[in-house]
Amino acid sequence: MMITMLKSKIYYATVTEAQLYYRGSITIDEDIIKKANLLEHEKVEVLNLNNGNRIETYVITGKRSSGVICLNGPAARTGVIGDRLIILSYGIYNEEEAKKQKPVFVELDDGNKIKNTNLA
Repeated sequence: MMITMLKSKIYYATVTEAQLYYRGSITIDEDIIKKANLLEHEKVEVLNLNNGNRIETYVITGKRSSGVICLNGPAARTGVIGDRLIILSYGIYNEEEAKKQKPVFVELDDGNKIKNTNLA
């Protein structure tokens, strides 16, 4: 049996840009991507704390240390600059791997700089 488990969670990302006429996705600062153990083009779920929207999209690497969190394409319709997001990624594991799986937690400050990691 395969089980879908939380792999990474980014808390309180602040939307810095929204680019409607783009091919789609969410651009995330490279420092945040690395700390959250994400890969470019990895599928993520984006939860908007301000309006309750939940979307699925994929990650694009943004400029390192820029603090960029940009909703692109149709995703730009789900939030505005200043909205706070939770970004989740999942992995599919066999039963033994799932029992050992420990997700990575990354909390961001108001400027999208890494504040804390591995919070439960």
